[in-house]
Amino acid sequence: MNKTIHDRFVILPITLIALAAFGWAQDTVDSVLRPPKGAQVAIVVFEDLQCPMCRRTAPLVEQASKTYKIPVVRHDFPLPMHNWSYQAAVMARYFDTHSKALGNEFRDYIFENQLEVDPQNLRSYAEKFATAHKVDLPFVIDPGGKLAALVNADRDLGKAIKLDHTPTVYIVSSRNPSKPYVEVKDNSQLYLTIDTMMKE
Repeated sequence: MNKTIHDRFVILPITLIALAAFGWAQDTVDSVLRPPKGAQVAIVVFEDLQCPMCRRTAPLVEQASKTYKIPVVRHDFPLPMHNWSYQAAVMARYFDTHSKALGNEFRDYIFENQLEVDPQNLRSYAEKFATAHKVDLPFVIDPGGKLAALVNADRDLGKAIKLDHTPTVYIVSSRNPSKPYVEVKDNSQLYLTIDTMMKE
């Protein structure tokens, strides 16, 4: 009897932890695709720093953000077939620790140099960027794995809402609860989609 009671007390917390973890993983499209606090409309992007289409889309999204004065929320979604995008995302997270703006500047810098970057020279590109911005780049960027955990969390978020390609670009809005987001599948429709979401 005592063993049974003991087992129940041991198993119950483990079960609760497992259920909580399962609950946190159940992100829906609606819970992820919302504008950040203080904004009614935003652009949400899931990107892979080694993805050629992401490289072409990033400056268009940046320009649209400036034109409409709406924020861009960037998520890491490194694809398994790319051999350096995951490490680049971890590096971007390191620069995020200095400022989110610096992290995004690094992402854009990697996109600009994407055709020349490979697994062997990625570190040297990061060092050039760090030097240019007067930031120290430690020999071991992520000793505790915290930055990798952030990249993994973003990737899991993308998987939870059934993402299967990059870039995935959404225009999200809090103005119309019945239509809170629209995926932009064609870059030529980016501005038209923003116009439509801002009017609704």
